[in-house]
Amino acid sequence: MNLTISGHHLEVTPALRSYVTTKLDRIKRHFDQVVDVKVLLTVENQKEKERRQRAECSIHVKGNDIFAESAHEDLYAAVDELVDKLDRQVVRHKDRIQDHHHEAPKRLM
Repeated sequence: MNLTISGHHLEVTPALRSYVTTKLDRIKRHFDQVVDVKVLLTVENQKEKERRQRAECSIHVKGNDIFAESAHEDLYAAVDELVDKLDRQVVRHKDRIQDHHHEAPKRLM
């Protein structure tokens, strides 16, 4: 799994990097065919006094690309929301590609 963590208007500290990687392990636990993960962490300075922290992630899995984004006042909370969204999408993708057909029972003669 190739993991790229980058920051926009933000320095990605080792603590932040380790937090993101430990959270993304949950996705790898559910679906092991993850090829590429790109995470973008952003601090937006808006006109209001509150500063919005955004986390975006695009995951390339076998057969599909998954994208999610989250915004919160706290960057760690934004990462938590992002991983929750990605986890739901990855589980749904895994469920779709799985074969749910049962083999027909053989007749005894």
